[in-house]
Amino acid sequence: MKNNILNQKTEIFSEKKLDWIVIQSVMKNKFGKGIYESWIKKIEFINEFNDYILISVSTRFIRDWITSRYLDQILQIVKLYKKNVNRIEFIIKELEDNKIVQRQNEQEQSSETNANVSFIKDSYLQYNRIDPNKKFDNFILGFSNKLAYEASKKVSQDISHYNPLYIYGGVGMGKTHLLNAIGLSLKGKSKVMLISAERFMYQFVRSIKLNEMVKFKEYFRNTEVLLIDDIQFMNGKEAMQEEFFHTFNALLDKGSQIIISADRAPNKLSRIQDRIKSRFSGGLVVDIQSAEYDLRYKIVKAKSEELRIFNSGQIKISDETQKFISSEIKTNIRELTGALNRIASYSRIYNKEPNLSEVKIILKDLLNLSENKITIDLIQSNVCKFFKISKNEMLSPRRSRYLVRPRQVAIYLTKILTSKSLPEIGREFSNRDHTTIIHSVKTIEKLKNENSELSSNIDNLKNQILYIKQNEV
Repeated sequence: MKNNILNQKTEIFSEKKLDWIVIQSVMKNKFGKGIYESWIKKIEFINEFNDYILISVSTRFIRDWITSRYLDQILQIVKLYKKNVNRIEFIIKELEDNKIVQRQNEQEQSSETNANVSFIKDSYLQYNRIDPNKKFDNFILGFSNKLAYEASKKVSQDISHYNPLYIYGGVGMGKTHLLNAIGLSLKGKSKVMLISAERFMYQFVRSIKLNEMVKFKEYFRNTEVLLIDDIQFMNGKEAMQEEFFHTFNALLDKGSQIIISADRAPNKLSRIQDRIKSRFSGGLVVDIQSAEYDLRYKIVKAKSEELRIFNSGQIKISDETQKFISSEIKTNIRELTGALNRIASYSRIYNKEPNLSEVKIILKDLLNLSENKITIDLIQSNVCKFFKISKNEMLSPRRSRYLVRPRQVAIYLTKILTSKSLPEIGREFSNRDHTTIIHSVKTIEKLKNENSELSSNIDNLKNQILYIKQNEV
């Protein structure tokens, strides 16, 4: 009975479909033609559910841009037609297409047969995680990762030379790349298994539930090279650690090679049995340190060339931009790659190569541009200087046209260049109400689309404010 009622409710709901064409028309009027054509038009409506709608955009960059600037307003428009909608979720076409390609590649690989390699494609485990694109040849070498690279190369040439080999380092430093490279090098010589600790745990639990522990042990203990990624995910899993400990010993006893990666040194692993940490420490322990500038620049240069080739030469990232990214993004390699992908997306959308000032805006959340460098006072001072008015005049209650426009521009720039809230911005502009702040921002956004001269002046001001002297490369 309950199910029938639920089904009826679902049917009633499905009859009241959102008219996305109508919503698009409203958004076009609200945001203006320029913003609509550049961003909003790229949204594709997928489906609606009880309390949210699903939309699609082509790239992460477009999603992030829409989310940070327009999502709240889009949601309010949707709620006019569907009051119970309280969130909007995204599908990224680029990612979906990649998944399709990946599945096709996996299918092609699974058609290959090699009796010497225990990828076990047709088994219940299905844990082959070796990426054919991560090789020693395309691992970019620097001072910070040289020891880990050389040790990995040695193991790939001489099994049991360092056993176990334990590689640790922060997120996105290249640990998984090295494990893949070892696996690929040994592909035709030994029985190789590459699995994440998380996947190992899943298969362990599954084997217990299906009463297949004998089969589980057989698979893992008959391998010749076992590569386990992100071992720290075993923390606190006592039963799994017990099984791993015995598997580890069994493999060492028969001379099999074990390679492990983690985000920290063995003695720093939390909630991992001491006897396991002791065995990790008994082999060769090598770390991958944070990449130095020279290595980051090599990586950025190589990735930029890959993007250029992938886009048939239509995407070009200047050497100035490459050096800037290498200098400013110091956390990990993935963020370097992410930054380049954002710039590539920008180039595809606008059909132009961004200059350094535009790059700073595109990568604002990734850059180590300290927030306190771009202050409201700095913005106010630059705007006053540009429009040749005093700061006291700007902050005064006077509503003369020659004061209102600079004031609105300063408020607009404060909103896009800082993370200050509307009330905080209002307080810095002589305690103006947040509605005044919103009105100022919307006014400038509209004028930018209508007045090319004003738009150019604002962009110049923005670039001037953003250009904070960086360390020379």
